[in-house]
Amino acid sequence: MFDIGFTELMLIALVGLIVIGPERMPKVARTVGHLLGRLQRYVSDVKSDINREMQLEELKKLQTQVVDQARDMERQVNDQMNTVETQLNQSILTSAENKVDESIEAATPYSPPASPVPSNNPPAA
Repeated sequence: MFDIGFTELMLIALVGLIVIGPERMPKVARTVGHLLGRLQRYVSDVKSDINREMQLEELKKLQTQVVDQARDMERQVNDQMNTVETQLNQSILTSAENKVDESIEAATPYSPPASPVPSNNPPAA
């Protein structure tokens, strides 16, 4: 973590033994060990928090991509449905017009009833 070699640790321990003294050295070593452990746990927690945040950001990006793709697909499906509906309506109208035209052609022409032809001469009595 601090990139300290074995010889450097021995030198620090020797200086600590001289400065602190042999009576208090075990207590100080324990305290330093606990502090280093807490520091490592803290660093580990910070790293895991950062990783979680990065994963959360990636998930948010993925979610927006999926939502965008779903919207695009929905729009495409709606466009296709509209074109199919338009084509279907046009074919129904065309077939209905053809049937009407056929039924008009097949029907017998209308002939009005014969009316008496009026003559200019009055009827004889």
